[in-house]
Amino acid sequence: MEREAKKEAFRKYLESSGVLDALTKVLVALYEENDKPQSAVEFVQQKLGGPSVSEYEKLQAEKADLQLKYDELLAAHRETCRELEELKNSKLIATGKETEDGDNNKG
Repeated sequence: MEREAKKEAFRKYLESSGVLDALTKVLVALYEENDKPQSAVEFVQQKLGGPSVSEYEKLQAEKADLQLKYDELLAAHRETCRELEELKNSKLIATGKETEDGDNNKG
């Protein structure tokens, strides 16, 4: 009985969220197509607003290119931060020596 209750709750969820209506409309549109598409899945995806397989593959390739650029920029940023820290440290050391030299000359 619990299983039936879960099924009914899920059906109500799909209905209240508009999923059943959206799927019904898409399936009716597919049924009414005179020239049935080669890929019914791709048809459904497009009607629901998703990318086609070729668009998806293009987006995946673009994402990979952007990830590479991001990784390169992140590495460059880290290197620049490391160099900046080295410059700060060398300036602090140089400033410290000048202060010591000034103190030694006074004494």
